[in-house]
Amino acid sequence: MANVHQLVSEHKDLIITTRRELHRIPETAYTEKKTSAYVADYLNKAGIEVQTGIAQYGVVGLMDTGNPGPTLMIRADMDALPLNEDTGLSFASEHEGAMHACGHDAHMAMVLGAATVFNKIKNELNGKIKFLFQPAEEGPGGAKPMIEAGVMENPKVDFSIGCHVWPELPEGTIGVRSGPFLAAMDRFDIRIIGKGGHGAMPHQCVDALEVGTQVVNALQRIVSRHMDPLVPTVVTVGTFHAGTAFNIIPGEAELSGTTRTFDLELWKSSEERVGKIIRGVCDAMGAEFELKYAFGYPPTINDEFMAEVVRRCAVLVVDEDNVLEPNKTMGGEDFAFYAQKSKGCFFALGVGREGGAAVHNPKFDFKEEVMLLGVETYCQVALELLK
Repeated sequence: MANVHQLVSEHKDLIITTRRELHRIPETAYTEKKTSAYVADYLNKAGIEVQTGIAQYGVVGLMDTGNPGPTLMIRADMDALPLNEDTGLSFASEHEGAMHACGHDAHMAMVLGAATVFNKIKNELNGKIKFLFQPAEEGPGGAKPMIEAGVMENPKVDFSIGCHVWPELPEGTIGVRSGPFLAAMDRFDIRIIGKGGHGAMPHQCVDALEVGTQVVNALQRIVSRHMDPLVPTVVTVGTFHAGTAFNIIPGEAELSGTTRTFDLELWKSSEERVGKIIRGVCDAMGAEFELKYAFGYPPTINDEFMAEVVRRCAVLVVDEDNVLEPNKTMGGEDFAFYAQKSKGCFFALGVGREGGAAVHNPKFDFKEEVMLLGVETYCQVALELLK
């Protein structure tokens, strides 16, 4: 049996160098041309069969052990965020207005590092491993179009796994949670159409601004009065634009916001619920409205069996005391789509340290050696599932 810890340690410099090279060339959603080419070149050099151009810039590498068995898919996201880096790192972003501030550079480096190690232990495995690199996780979402392009078939994926660097957990820990982990996330845009007029003559108008304020208030009652208080739910109105002058009653108002839930059935009914409330307010106040409701990602629900496999494997990597159950989060992840098509588990790699920045912050960085724990966990999971 291969010493996975030793093999991963031997490739420490390669994994860190890979992360730094990817960190220098961040590209936002559906512009990941250089990143995609880098990943494909790496896999080709490793002798892994590569398919490119999936959902624009997605890449899939396929390793066939030559022995019959199931297929494990390991996923990394590739896109960066649209912000300027402020870390002062020697390998900081070379692309103005883009930064890997959510750790996707680390996610790619870990999966590529795992592919290198798997080449060394392939004869100890059965079945196949897919290395999946997807665009646009930060939005509008690259997982669904990749699935629609067939990445979960030929061969059919039986197990899927993904990892995210997690500043909320202490550095060097691994977080594994069975069941709901990340929330469904949707967006709504509302246009309220009233009748504008003079600020001194409100009786001649339908004040779109006033209607909008009542819509905001009513939407907040979804959580406070419509939902089971034991089922976490969020409705946030994030923008509200109306009016052009102090003495003009606005005829239109525009609002946008998001809904979040872990409950699959609530998620499916959220558009109807939001629309019903807006319609009721507008009918009562004499206004019309337009609603654009965009379903985003479903809740990320970890398969119980897979979560237990990952937990056992994580214990081998960081010992029992450092395997934690992370809190559920109202953030969203389109790994959820892969988990709907296979036995999936999305786990967290703790990178939290005193004074460290959160993800989506221009100062976000982490101790690079922690990536080795993620790589080793991937390898231990593959050894258990494909042994």
